[in-house]
Amino acid sequence: MRRPHAVEIILTRPVTGAELHRACRRVPLAANMDRTRLMAVHRAKSPGRALRSLRHELDRLLPIDVLMTYYPDAAGHVLLNIAFTRAMYSAISRAATARGQKPADFLSRTIVNAVKRDERARTQHLTAQLQDLLVQHTPEAVLACAARVLLDDQSPRSGSWRDADDQCRSAAHTRN
Repeated sequence: MRRPHAVEIILTRPVTGAELHRACRRVPLAANMDRTRLMAVHRAKSPGRALRSLRHELDRLLPIDVLMTYYPDAAGHVLLNIAFTRAMYSAISRAATARGQKPADFLSRTIVNAVKRDERARTQHLTAQLQDLLVQHTPEAVLACAARVLLDDQSPRSGSWRDADDQCRSAAHTRN
């Protein structure tokens, strides 16, 4: 049974209007404001097949860097679909062999560890900034200010999702 799977498409550069229009003729897409990320809901038997199918449909039309399932599975994992050059795959294979691992397992562990390192660094940075604020202000004042900023912030962030581009809407409505 084919189920819908939400897929995020991360691009190597902002997509042009013409590229987006051509891609939307094949697959309905929603673009973020700066057109560096797209979203699609694609029907497939599994999340992995959805990624492979979308890669096949869109690879010639868009500058795709990574395809990723948008929602984690039951184990909390997302699937990535990355097209490697032969040289990159050879380097990954050599590094995996040196550690006695399969290339997919090596790459998975490397990515997970990098994400964890990044999260730790960001948390440490935020903690240091907060400690600097608490030297000059009371905890109540910092909390009240943070709440005010969060509640008053109505401006869209650069990475927030928007409705599909006008070209995508018109292309999606003209599909058979």
